[in-house]
Amino acid sequence: MSVAPNRRALLQGAAALLLAPAAQAATGPVIKLRLLETSDLHTFDEDYDYFRDQSDETVGLTKVATLIRAARAQAPNSMLFDNGDTIQGNPLADYVAQPGNFPADGVHPTIRAMNTLGYDAATLGNHEFNYGLPFLITALQGAKFPLCSANLLHADGTPFLPPTLILERSFTAEDGSQHDLKIGVIGFLPPQITDWDQGHLHNRVQTIDIVDAALHHVPALRAQVDLLVALSHSGISTAPRRGGEENASYYLAAVPGIDVIFTGHSHRVFPGPDYAGMDGIDATRGTLGNVPAVMPGFWGSELGVIDLTLTRQDGRWSVSDFSTATQPISERADQTVTSLAANSPAIDAAVAPEHAKTLAWIRQPIGHLTRPVNSYFALIGTDSSLALVNTAQTWYARPLLPASAAGIPVLSAAAPFKEGYQSPDNYVDLRTGTIAIKDVADLYMYPNTVAAVLVNGAELRDWLEHSAEIFNKIDPQDPEPQPLFNRYVPSYVFDVISGITYNIDITQPARFRAHGKRDERAHRIVNLRYNGQPVTADQQFVVITNNYRADSGHITRNPDAVLLRAPDQTRDVIVRYILATKTIAVETPAIWSFAPIGSPVAVTFESAPAAAAFLLQQHNITTLGDAGDGYAQFVLTLS
Repeated sequence: MSVAPNRRALLQGAAALLLAPAAQAATGPVIKLRLLETSDLHTFDEDYDYFRDQSDETVGLTKVATLIRAARAQAPNSMLFDNGDTIQGNPLADYVAQPGNFPADGVHPTIRAMNTLGYDAATLGNHEFNYGLPFLITALQGAKFPLCSANLLHADGTPFLPPTLILERSFTAEDGSQHDLKIGVIGFLPPQITDWDQGHLHNRVQTIDIVDAALHHVPALRAQVDLLVALSHSGISTAPRRGGEENASYYLAAVPGIDVIFTGHSHRVFPGPDYAGMDGIDATRGTLGNVPAVMPGFWGSELGVIDLTLTRQDGRWSVSDFSTATQPISERADQTVTSLAANSPAIDAAVAPEHAKTLAWIRQPIGHLTRPVNSYFALIGTDSSLALVNTAQTWYARPLLPASAAGIPVLSAAAPFKEGYQSPDNYVDLRTGTIAIKDVADLYMYPNTVAAVLVNGAELRDWLEHSAEIFNKIDPQDPEPQPLFNRYVPSYVFDVISGITYNIDITQPARFRAHGKRDERAHRIVNLRYNGQPVTADQQFVVITNNYRADSGHITRNPDAVLLRAPDQTRDVIVRYILATKTIAVETPAIWSFAPIGSPVAVTFESAPAAAAFLLQQHNITTLGDAGDGYAQFVLTLS
């Protein structure tokens, strides 16, 4: 069936056509080629939110598949690519990754679903490695489409996957003639995977800089193909290049020979307003430099579409015109979500066995909550969801610490993964009563493992300064309400560390900013105390955290400072804690608060409409009503 695009897609497409340069007068054949992209599916094969255990019209490859079919029906020539982060991201992925649960047919359910759609090629994302290399290799063996990665190598320097691909395809020109073209494909992933998944990858693989890999491989590939497509599982940044960037798609556009860039990783939409005003980027037309590019959201929320006009002159094919757009599977007006795509019966059938088994697994009860636990106000003060995670981490890790940690204070760090980031449905909301495995998945989304890091007081303070990046600088003299959060900083950077107390002075500039910039004069963390006494720079602490924090260099680059790399995932630890405790009365000790400002200042933030039911616990917060896109707006009065 054909699905009509929503108003945003129409506007993007119209703007692209208006702003695109007029196609060169073609003296030879003309081919119209449609390139389609999915990215960051994260095993959201079905239109289902396993965390809330209910259908969700805003996610799902099953709905994107309908858009793919419609897009193909409108274009005689098309190709389909995936940009990575496919086999991890929700409880279905976790269920399949558990020992003994891999499908009997030897095909991962997401790969099985993708096989039904006839992908032309794909690359890997960073989350492909979260369950270890043996699991990844097993999952990839079931793919009926080729994969490539130019900057991922075995430890001995040999390619982990083919760095590039050459796909031979026959296309129909506008005059009806047939032409055989060679399509070059090159893939990239964030080089940081060797830090983020060090426990799985150390001495097994290595990575190189994305642009360096492109400069090495693109010239030879370009010489053999008619069109070159880059699958860049990397976001978009225009900060000065330093090398080794996580978000390198913009720099990739400067490599000669690349015709199209498919991006991902950042869970955003491009073209779109998130990238408006950035130098060298046209966020309306959809170009990085002069290269057409697309980023199609996350969890199957959008389909990326790039339409190319190829003309042949002097014996070579070239891109003479293009348009870019994303097609969403749903749209949100106020509090109402409207589906723009039906489910694909083929996708539903492909994943049905694992979907049913996952539902049975996540519904298993494990304990009882004596009070609600939610994350509606996780970024503005004491939060019950983080308190539960920190308590479970400490309970588990303390007995496992080495003897060298004896007598050193033990703290615990956790960040709010679900506090509305990119979706008004993305909050923890556990009610009083039975708690099940699905609720633990809601509390902790990622398959991180528990780790412990030895830090001194100066490093601890800097850790918290990193967390405080999430707040805008507030002017205490401004009588008008000011937005509290920096919308470009994701919530997962905001670690709350239990066992200490501190204030955050948001009238000061952030000490740490995007891309590692550091303002040595700036200090937002004040009144940092342990047991009521000021923390000194040389005082030692053991902080329970996750492997991502311990190994990313975010806290320390000294590998000897990592005292514990536990084998157990944080989610499993929380399950064990609840099973052992049975009845959970979540304590929410006062850990941090905003530093006094001296005079009343109003700051605004967004949360879910359901957060209004908990305002009685926050006397200095009032609601301002609908904020659009499904959120409610609140005002917090500081003084």
